Amino acid sequence: MVRPTALVRMADAGDLYISWRWTHDLASTGIGIVPRAQVTAAITALNDALPGPAAAPSPVGTDPLTHALTTGAFAAYGSELALAELLSRTFLPYGLAQQLYGLYQRGIRPHLRIQPSPRVARVPWELLAPDPDVRLVEIADLSLLAPASVVHAAGRPSRPWADSRHLPVVGVLDPRVPGFRADSALGSVLGRMEPGAPVAEMVAGYAAQRRWRPEVADPVEAFRRTDVDREWLGAALRAGASRLLYVGHVTAAAPATGQSEDAQLHLACGADAVGFAPPVRAHRPLSAKDLLLGTHGLPGTQELPGADGAHTTGRARWPIPSRVALIACESGGDLRFGEALGLATAMVHGGAETVTTGRWTLPTDLAFHRIAGAAPSSHPLQDVVRSIDAAHEQDDAVLAHGDWQRERLAAWRALRTVEHSPVLWGAFATISTAGSGEVSSA
Repeated sequence: MVRPTALVRMADAGDLYISWRWTHDLASTGIGIVPRAQVTAAITALNDALPGPAAAPSPVGTDPLTHALTTGAFAAYGSELALAELLSRTFLPYGLAQQLYGLYQRGIRPHLRIQPSPRVARVPWELLAPDPDVRLVEIADLSLLAPASVVHAAGRPSRPWADSRHLPVVGVLDPRVPGFRADSALGSVLGRMEPGAPVAEMVAGYAAQRRWRPEVADPVEAFRRTDVDREWLGAALRAGASRLLYVGHVTAAAPATGQSEDAQLHLACGADAVGFAPPVRAHRPLSAKDLLLGTHGLPGTQELPGADGAHTTGRARWPIPSRVALIACESGGDLRFGEALGLATAMVHGGAETVTTGRWTLPTDLAFHRIAGAAPSSHPLQDVVRSIDAAHEQDDAVLAHGDWQRERLAAWRALRTVEHSPVLWGAFATISTAGSGEVSSA
């Protein structure tokens, strides 16, 4: 039996309009309207709970990250549940909730494919609590819809997972950004790596299978590299890859600019690298615009060996594999724009079927230890990296991602310590193009 799937779309027009339909029953549709004031109140409460500069102003003398990990809604189970109930009352239409409950009573967990409006792009749908003892992720698997105009764009390559799953995993783990020390704004996100650390053990497993790129004799050599720049990345992807795993820094474009294509991925590129983004100190970021347009028209462009007239396009230079994980702050920030052309969209445009991104700023393991007093033996961010990586190896990455978040939710309920808080694992969403034929008929 094919599990029921609902397409849920949202539109901002002062008030928030939410519509849904079930793909197995085209007559089963619904629409909800959320008044602007109610939307504003819920988004304000969410923003106040989030870490990073995008959060609402914190109490005097408290930076947003400290507030999020110590006094914000995500710092304690009770306050996080209250926020989840507020978000559910606001954004889960009663008619849809009734249908979900009916399926739940029959032991069926459907798939909700959500297309949020820019105003609500950071809402963690998985955490919504229609009942104090039930979260949305427990009664549904959730993914985000990619823009239909991108999924169905002319010339978009098709790279099915079944055809490429045997290929190498290309990993860029905490690259050393030129001009920035380890403790600076674009410094290390994983900290000093030890052979027994969770992510190092993950690399060791792939290295033993000869599936990790760059090839390493010691798994620790995969971290803080200085050679993983845009040219290396392009060559590694053109050689064939099943997946791309990036852990590092993303600089999201501000929604007020209207230019989502300015979002930047920070590799080990020097300032002399060819690209559209301006240099930052001794470093030039790789922007979404680079991935979309390639290097056409830029000075210093070099032709790809054996390429034809499309040699400078983004798709030719960086052929994106079937699955991509961008584990970085606001790596999915382009969904906050009316026209999403940021890093997540660029990955789909380049051929990805599945892209996992972060909705907001991600606390590091060091932040959990120093600010929140988490146990020194805990590795929340490394555990996230390993879990998302494992989900991307499964046949159904959306289901595997949901299983991981359900496991994390169970730990949060049982232990209620900050290292289990959804302030980190609740940030991640998976964009899926699977069944994209359904999208165009909506």
